[in-house]
Amino acid sequence: MVNKKMEISDWYEQHSESIFKFILMMTHDYQKSEDLTHETFINAYKYYDSFQQNASPKTWLFTIARNVTVDYMRKQKPLVFFKTIFFTQDSKPLPQEALEIKEEVNEIYRILQSLKPSYREVIILRKIKGFSIKDTAEILGWSESKVKSTLSRALKTFEQRLAKEGYENEKALG
Repeated sequence: MVNKKMEISDWYEQHSESIFKFILMMTHDYQKSEDLTHETFINAYKYYDSFQQNASPKTWLFTIARNVTVDYMRKQKPLVFFKTIFFTQDSKPLPQEALEIKEEVNEIYRILQSLKPSYREVIILRKIKGFSIKDTAEILGWSESKVKSTLSRALKTFEQRLAKEGYENEKALG
């Protein structure tokens, strides 16, 4: 029998960075993302006995991370929920070209953040984190067909907003 503490510790080593980045993309709050990542693994430890081996540990952990993050975000004011996402300016100066790239990435993430939560979640999980349709469906608690249709609508909306902002020929996440 596997030691629960050791297995959770192994999962933490394997997946905590990826889960942290996922939560950071959702919250854009570094400290809160660290806290929610730790809360994810605390919940994994608490509910370890309910983990069914038919799912991968990574999928199960991302499901917990999503639920913990959504619970946190529901408690926030809507304006906090729609803050600019993911990148913050470094304190050290960057070369002009790197700065321009960073500004463009910030703009793309700002547009991503402006999407409704279901669109943003499905794009992050499928196109940024690279989860399969099946795993995305499991994480979100949706059917696979809902993942496909929501992703299609989300990408269309995202591309329209990119075009509106002057990125006409971009297929940013396609």
